[in-house]
Amino acid sequence: MKKINLSITGCLGRMGQQLIKSAKESKNFKIVSVTENKKINKKVSGLRPVLNSEYAFLNTNVIIDFTIPKCTLDVLKIASKLKKKVVIGTTGFSKKEEKLIKKYSKKIPILKAGNMSLGVNLLVYLTEIASRSLNDNFLTKVFEIHHKHKKDYPSGTALMLGKGIAAGKNKEFNRMVGKRYLNKKSFPFSKKINFNSLRKGQVVGEHEVKFSSGKEVITLNHESFDRALYSKGALTAAKWLMNKKPGLYSMRNVLNFK
Repeated sequence: MKKINLSITGCLGRMGQQLIKSAKESKNFKIVSVTENKKINKKVSGLRPVLNSEYAFLNTNVIIDFTIPKCTLDVLKIASKLKKKVVIGTTGFSKKEEKLIKKYSKKIPILKAGNMSLGVNLLVYLTEIASRSLNDNFLTKVFEIHHKHKKDYPSGTALMLGKGIAAGKNKEFNRMVGKRYLNKKSFPFSKKINFNSLRKGQVVGEHEVKFSSGKEVITLNHESFDRALYSKGALTAAKWLMNKKPGLYSMRNVLNFK
């Protein structure tokens, strides 16, 4: 099998470095460029970073992006012009930015996921099933923990879980969003979806969904111990995206969840 030419953006970040490591260990990929949005004079895992540009992505098949929203949109603009496929693991997009991503997906194949882990995507699927099965007497809340360097909250995964709750009830997610807490020791259930985000230490990621009727509590949770979960999921997504037409896809498509 011919190797897939890969570009990795945000190569100095935690996920960027983990992606480089996982891609080098894989027989399916060849890294043709690693990029940053500023000039870097040192090598990263033996590779010299370049700026995000047409030159950087000219020979790639797929770009994997774990950066920040502004950088992602810059990458999409270039990828759209060059007709390159993009896997997006970046989170924290505004509604306006989400619309721009959807617009770009009409020109190129884009796979966007708040979390690339098989286990997390299964959790989202199970959350939707639980939400659909339980009546409106059950209140909900979502809790997540990440390392102290993560800036956005709730996490992209927490929002995915919230969307799973809303989808199960056949309701619009934006209308179901309740309060968003940061670093609270405890927080209440609600008829809407309340979120609490905790930032501490070097935690890779923990997510928990709770449904309460007042008489019983149902808990669904997932813990990540190794960032390689996400990089290997992103590489699986990149491989899956190779023969896809323009469109906006998710890990749900990759894993064939109905």
